[in-house]
Amino acid sequence: MSGLIALLDDVSAIAKVAAASIDDVAAGAMKAGTKTAGVLIDDAAVTPKYVTGFSPKRELPIIWKIARGSIFNKLVILLPIALLLANFAPWAITPLLMLGGSYLCFEGAEKIVHVLAPHASEKVDADLRVEDPTKLEERKVRGAIKTDFILSAEIMTIALSTVEADSVWLEAATLAVVAVAITAAVYGSVALIVKADDVGLALAQRARLGASRALGRGLVRWMPAFLRLLSIVGTAAMLWVGGNIVVHGLHDLGWHLPYDWIHDRAEWVADRARAWHGFVAWAVTAFFDGILGLAWGLVLIPLVTGVFAPAVAAVTGKRQGAH
Repeated sequence: MSGLIALLDDVSAIAKVAAASIDDVAAGAMKAGTKTAGVLIDDAAVTPKYVTGFSPKRELPIIWKIARGSIFNKLVILLPIALLLANFAPWAITPLLMLGGSYLCFEGAEKIVHVLAPHASEKVDADLRVEDPTKLEERKVRGAIKTDFILSAEIMTIALSTVEADSVWLEAATLAVVAVAITAAVYGSVALIVKADDVGLALAQRARLGASRALGRGLVRWMPAFLRLLSIVGTAAMLWVGGNIVVHGLHDLGWHLPYDWIHDRAEWVADRARAWHGFVAWAVTAFFDGILGLAWGLVLIPLVTGVFAPAVAAVTGKRQGAH
C-alpha cells in the first residue's frame, strides 16, 4: 500500500510540473502574441489581395494553401533557426530584429509612396498576361508564402525576444504555440473577411427577415470600405512596429537618443493628460515610432530599389520584377 501511495505522490508531482509547464507556455505565448500584434494586423491586411480576381469557390482553398505554407515556414524552418540563435548566437537577435523592423518600415513607406505617386507594376502586368487560372493561382500562392515567410520571421523573432523559458523544450513549445495560434488567428480572420461579401449577398437575396436582408446589403456595401480601412491600419501598424523595433534595437546597442527622446515626450504628454496616463503614453510613443519608421522607410526605398535589388538581380541572374 505504501508503494502505491508513493507512486501516486510521484504521479501527482509530475502532473503539477506538467501543469506548471503548460501555464508557463500559455503565459509566454500570450505575452509574445501581444508583442506581435502590429505585424498580425499587417499580415491580415495584406493577405486578402492574393485572392482578388478569383472565383468565390477558389478563395478558401487558396487561403488554406497559404496557411499551410505559413505553418511550414514557422514550424519547420523558422522555429529551429530561432532556437539555434537563442542558444548559440543570442547576440544576433537584436540585429535581426532591426533588419526585420527595417523591412516593415520600407514596406509601409513604399505603400504610402505608391498611394501618393501611383506607378505601374510589372508584376501586375505579368499577372494580367497569364491565361491559365491554375498557373495564376500557383503564382499568387507562392508569392503570398514568400511574403508570409518574411512576416513570420519577424513574428518568431519578436516572440523569441519575449520568451523567458527555463529549458529549450519549454522555449520550443512556447514558440510552437505562438506559431499555430497566430497562423490560425490571421488566416481565420482573412477567411472571414474575404467571404463576408458572399455571406452578405446570400443574406440580401435569400433571408426571410427584412433585418437580415438589410444586414446582407450592408455587408456588401461596406466591405470594400472596410478592406481599405484595414489596409490603412495595416500600413500604420507596419510603420509603428518597424519604428519601435528599430528604436529599441538602437537603445539595446547603446545609442539611446531616439528612445530617450520619444520616451520623454510620451511621459510629458501623459503627465498633462492625467487620465488614461498609460494609454496616452503608449499612443504618443506609437505616433513617434511611426513617424521615425516612415522616415527610415523613405531612406531605405532608394537604397533597396536602386542598390540592393539590382545587386541581387545581378547575382541571381533574374531581372527585377521577374518571377
